[in-house]
Amino acid sequence: MDADDGLLRAAVEITRVAGGLAARRFLEGVPVGTKADGTEVTPADVEVEELIRSLIAARFPGDGVAGEELADTPGTTGRRWVIDPIDGTSAFAHRIPMFSVLLAVEDTDGSAVGVRSYPMSRDLIYAGRGLGCWHQVSDGPPQRITVSSTRHLRGAWAEMVNPATWSEELLVALHREVLLLPDVKGMLGVACGRIDALVIAGLPMGYEDIAAVPLLISEAGGRVSDLDGNDVLSGNGTVLASNGHIHDALLDLVRDVPTGRDYQSLIQARR
Repeated sequence: MDADDGLLRAAVEITRVAGGLAARRFLEGVPVGTKADGTEVTPADVEVEELIRSLIAARFPGDGVAGEELADTPGTTGRRWVIDPIDGTSAFAHRIPMFSVLLAVEDTDGSAVGVRSYPMSRDLIYAGRGLGCWHQVSDGPPQRITVSSTRHLRGAWAEMVNPATWSEELLVALHREVLLLPDVKGMLGVACGRIDALVIAGLPMGYEDIAAVPLLISEAGGRVSDLDGNDVLSGNGTVLASNGHIHDALLDLVRDVPTGRDYQSLIQARR
């Protein structure tokens, strides 16, 4: 069953408002702390999640909510919102304007809505099940987007997320065949056909990091899995998002290749 268009519009508006808050806090500058797992966190992460939760509760009081920073809120409607208030906290904390706000909605049929906002450039990418994938810049008209038509692996363009945490073997395996690029709105790049694939490896992604990804890419005509070819939402924390045409070839290229390295020891050495 297709997602409700009103639900998609509400999720887009909530993400837009949250992105505005994240942008203001980024420009102001915020203190940086460290979580128990060694990852960075700022007061803005919590503040943005609190805002999103309040907006959801006002419009959809019976829905459940799961977020990166706060305890889960159980629901009664069979619908759940998944929040990553600031995806790319390290970039945010170091004043690099390459962070985003992620929001997903799940119902009894699975992924219903996915939204990703890039607050500093005011880009929005969003999708609803059966409603397509759309890109909007600022207050301009939404444009429906689709993945690229590239069918040959050699020379395809692939963006890297968290390459500092990748293994040397993974870098070499991909570098032999594809043109590796730094992550610059990679999810949007795949969905709108500017690039052919996106690889996330090394530091494992949390569920809230990837909950919106499958719908955004599939509604644009692409394909998503982990690097073992399994369902990304229950996989090993890696992500391969592609135009679909080169997906199996990419999986063959990285089959049995270790994906991560001891990133934390490098961080400790730097300190």
